Amino acid sequence: MSLGQNLQFLRKRDNITQEQLAESLEVSRQSVSKWESDTTYPEMDKLLQLANLFHCSLDDLVQKDISSQYVEDKCNYDQFMNQFSRRITTGVGLILSGVTIMLLLNTFIPKVHGFDMDEFSGIIFLFFVIAAVAIFIVSGLQRSYFEKKYPYIENFYSDEEKEAFHKKLIQFITTGVVLIIFGMILAVTLDAVISANHMIRNRIDFDALGGAIFMFLVTIAVILFVYAGTQDSKYNIERYNLMHDHNSQTYKNDKKIGVICGSIMMVATMIFLGCGLLGKLWHIAWVVYPVFGIACGIVSMVINHNNEEEN
Repeated sequence: MSLGQNLQFLRKRDNITQEQLAESLEVSRQSVSKWESDTTYPEMDKLLQLANLFHCSLDDLVQKDISSQYVEDKCNYDQFMNQFSRRITTGVGLILSGVTIMLLLNTFIPKVHGFDMDEFSGIIFLFFVIAAVAIFIVSGLQRSYFEKKYPYIENFYSDEEKEAFHKKLIQFITTGVVLIIFGMILAVTLDAVISANHMIRNRIDFDALGGAIFMFLVTIAVILFVYAGTQDSKYNIERYNLMHDHNSQTYKNDKKIGVICGSIMMVATMIFLGCGLLGKLWHIAWVVYPVFGIACGIVSMVINHNNEEEN
């Protein structure tokens, strides 16, 4: 296949007009038209720009038949997984945002109005949890339906697309870790600066304020982690297919992890409600969720690690 045919295929694949392509390359539309008709040949710098724009190698662009390498996303897997990723991220963000708001209420309102806000803030947090759980249930059911309908997906992502996301993944993780460290430093610094001023400390609960600031930054960090993680799993189509092969160890591991983690989070919810309703400990009971969430992560790692050793 000629360069012109490859260029025309890639342009139409990405829904780019000749005018748009010409503008991005700073050439005339007529130049693009001549390239596609193989009347003229682009200069080397333009070839490199084209290869970078369409995430392909220069060799593929000039000499090979790119259309034969392209696998179409016939079931809109990419679009569905992007929506799923955003929903799960939103659900997690709601829970952590509820914790942040609860800490802020405990910081300012009790001292200003002279009444205990622990129980009220706990109930507000519970509404955030309910909204998040609703999102998780709907998203889970939709994904279950999608996976039953499309148990096997052809790997249509190119190596260039995976590599481009891997660079973003590193940025997401790095930013999240920096935010958490910065939150810890900020909370400790705030406590150290205010501790000497007893008048200000008596008016505002700076322990709760420091916790609220820290949780706000943790919320942003975890949102980045969850979104990056779900997007990373999107590109692992090989694992997606193994997850639906009932004879694969991946399928068996995921079933085991699902049962164990589901049970763990049910226990966490029971503890949270028990501490809140019976002990009036709403302001601290939320800790069970991140603790038990970490336990789920450890269980998943152990089960998958044992599977790798067996293989």
